[in-house]
Amino acid sequence: MERTFLIVGHRVRTDAKFSLNDLCGSTGRLDILLRTINSSFLLSNGIRRNVTLYLVLQGEPDAPISICLKGPELRYLNPDERSTGALIRQALLTKGISEEWKRSTPGIYIAKREYDDLLMELIASGKRPVYLHETGVPLSEANFPNENGLLFLLGDQFDLTEEEEQRLQEISENPVGKISLGPEILHTDHCVILIHNALDRQEE
Repeated sequence: MERTFLIVGHRVRTDAKFSLNDLCGSTGRLDILLRTINSSFLLSNGIRRNVTLYLVLQGEPDAPISICLKGPELRYLNPDERSTGALIRQALLTKGISEEWKRSTPGIYIAKREYDDLLMELIASGKRPVYLHETGVPLSEANFPNENGLLFLLGDQFDLTEEEEQRLQEISENPVGKISLGPEILHTDHCVILIHNALDRQEE
């Protein structure tokens, strides 16, 4: 089953002027997205090839910038945040970033796309959005259909804003389901792991 995630980095820098030695303090919390990249793709013995991950960066100085990571093509991804940060920095150094996706390294693409654009494109392609939020239906009660059209949405250290939630509801033709992964607010990368685990078990 294909799995698509869209993560909004509300304050993540949109240039490459940050230190790989200070991924928390110098990047607007890019470190959260780096851990989410690793949780989205890395297995103990390989890479999940059935995953596509979109990151929407909304920080200074050139927001918005979107980065897409495609599991079937992805290479050079290692477990440490520093090397993953180097891949993202290399993407941000791509010349002539426009609305068209440009490949930076194998499996990593960058474009001048905003949240609304990505939502409309993904939903138009048949993706059904599911918002991971602590007020949603418990994961234990959720029924994921055996389909390739699920799009999981998360914030970073912040939930989606009210405006982002409203646009999600407006763009989607059907009501957007909310799923809760537990009574406590979890890190974004932990949420991704729990979704993977639930879908892995469903596919057993």
